[in-house]
Amino acid sequence: MTPRGHRLFDTAFGRAGIAWSDAGLVAVQLPEATDADTLARLAARSPHGVEDAPAPAPVRDSIALLQRHLETGREDLRSIALDLGAAPPFYQSVYARLREVTPGRTVAYADLARAVGGIGHARAVGTAMARNPLPVVVPCHRVLAAGGGGGFSAHGGLRTKARLLAREGAALPDDLLSFTVRTGTPEFPVDRALVALSKRDAVMRDLIATVGPFTLERSPAASTYEALARSVIYQQLTGKAAATIHGRVTALGADGAFPAPADLARLPDEALRGAGLSGAKVRALQDLAAKTLAGALPALDAMDSLDDDAIVAALSSVRGIGRWSAEMLSMFTLGRPDVLPVGDYGVRNGVRLAYGLRELPSEQELAARGERWRPWRSVASWYLWRAVDLHRGTLAPAS
Repeated sequence: MTPRGHRLFDTAFGRAGIAWSDAGLVAVQLPEATDADTLARLAARSPHGVEDAPAPAPVRDSIALLQRHLETGREDLRSIALDLGAAPPFYQSVYARLREVTPGRTVAYADLARAVGGIGHARAVGTAMARNPLPVVVPCHRVLAAGGGGGFSAHGGLRTKARLLAREGAALPDDLLSFTVRTGTPEFPVDRALVALSKRDAVMRDLIATVGPFTLERSPAASTYEALARSVIYQQLTGKAAATIHGRVTALGADGAFPAPADLARLPDEALRGAGLSGAKVRALQDLAAKTLAGALPALDAMDSLDDDAIVAALSSVRGIGRWSAEMLSMFTLGRPDVLPVGDYGVRNGVRLAYGLRELPSEQELAARGERWRPWRSVASWYLWRAVDLHRGTLAPAS
């Protein structure tokens, strides 16, 4: 008989957990804020399981299938065997019906209730969703309330639900659209920011008019690890050179994906140096992988509840990651509206050019000047970078 066990595994959404018995999977735990939190939730669902027990072949296959699905959103997970013996019979019937809702599709609570016994069971269906021990495999994220997204009990709540549905290509209701994955334009009201900056600062008003629309695009990142790895690789390099090296490091991973933390930790220094990384960047990536595996870094969704200084403090524990890298992640991955990287040469040079200063402002002077731009200092910083582009002739003024 296969012993019960549970363990963590890497996914595009962060470090998830899985628990199993001889009959099949007992629980799936989506990533919490830290690995310790994920393990604690997983252990509560599998109290007799052995932590990090060797996974039998069917469990390894299930992990691989889940990893592919969370990366692509296209896998059929119905082949995964489940052990739902602890669930009430009604819950089991709900879960069995829900497993027939395939990626890209959604179902209303009322329709699911009708399928398992009648509309009068809608509340019981909702309770079954809230107590679902196997999210994603039993896809409770695909159940929507009338006219909206409803709830989701996993860490990250509706943001996680929206990310799962968007990854699968499902049509999102309006109340989930603002929670979609971290790509594209920021979610804050850009028009309001531009009006406020123009009213408070005549120079910024003229710069906005000259540059034209705010077109910052957030960098796609599935995890804190992925975002920081990109930051390490891109430090002190031109965009083209950094992209080339990033591609070479990605080629060292499995299935064309950037190496997962455990895989990167196993890569020899020679392979990483051969991809074009300096010795310092190799050590930084290795430290990043180790701290990710140790659960020492907050997940992207967890950072939504942290202030800017707390994010800097948490991320600066990684070798090679300082305030500037943390601020770039806050701006370009998290899409935060009020970040002013006072140590950034480009922003300081943009102030010098736009405001006609003879010398670069000090960090203290830039911080003081930036007070008038709150709470839209990320937007102001972006326009100051464009001021440098205008001066170099790499950006044409708006017509």
